[in-house]
Amino acid sequence: MSVLPLVFTSGWASGINAYAVVLLLGVFGATGVSDEVPASLQRTDVLVVAGVLFLVEAVADKVPYLDSFWDGVHTVVRPAAGAVVAALLAGESGSLPELAAGAVGGSTALMSHLVKAGTRMAVNSSPEPFSNVLLSTAEDLGVAGVVTFAMFHPWAAASVAGVLLVLGVVVVVLTASRIRRYLRRRAERREARRLTGDRWP
Repeated sequence: MSVLPLVFTSGWASGINAYAVVLLLGVFGATGVSDEVPASLQRTDVLVVAGVLFLVEAVADKVPYLDSFWDGVHTVVRPAAGAVVAALLAGESGSLPELAAGAVGGSTALMSHLVKAGTRMAVNSSPEPFSNVLLSTAEDLGVAGVVTFAMFHPWAAASVAGVLLVLGVVVVVLTASRIRRYLRRRAERREARRLTGDRWP
C-alpha cells in the first residue's frame, strides 16, 4: 500500500504539533498497531523526549502571546519534523522515494504551521485566555484523532487533513485584518521597548 496518505497526514499534523505526531507514531509502532512506523521513532529515548516536549508545548500553546512566540520558534522545527517523519515513513515502506516524501511532508507541515500561526495571531488580537485554551485543545485533539484514524484508514484520514488544511487557509484569509492588527501592536510594543532601552524580546 502506498504510504503517501500517511505522509500527507503526518505532515499536516506536524505543522500543528510535531511532538505529538512523533509520540503517537512511536507509540503505535511500539505497541504493534502499525508496522509502517520506522524503528527510529519507536526508540525509548525518542518517545521520552517527544513526550516531554509535547507537555511543554501543551502549556505554552495555551498562553496568549507566548503561543505566537512559540510558533515563531517552530517555523523551522515543524516543517523539518514533517519532512523527516515523512522520509522515515517512506524509507520503511519502500513505496515512495524518501526525497519526494520529505518534500510532501515538509511542505504540508509548513502550510499547516502557517495556518496555525496566523490563526493564533488573529486570536491574540483580543488576548483573553479562553480562546487560546479552547483552540489549542481542539488542535491537540484534532491531531490525535486524525493521526490515529490514519493508522486504520489512511486515505480517509488524508482527505480529512486536506479539508481541514483548506478550511484553515480560508479562516486565515477571513481574519487577515485581525492578524494585521496583532502584527501592528507587536511592532508598537517593540518600538516602545526600544525607546525605553528594554532589551527583553
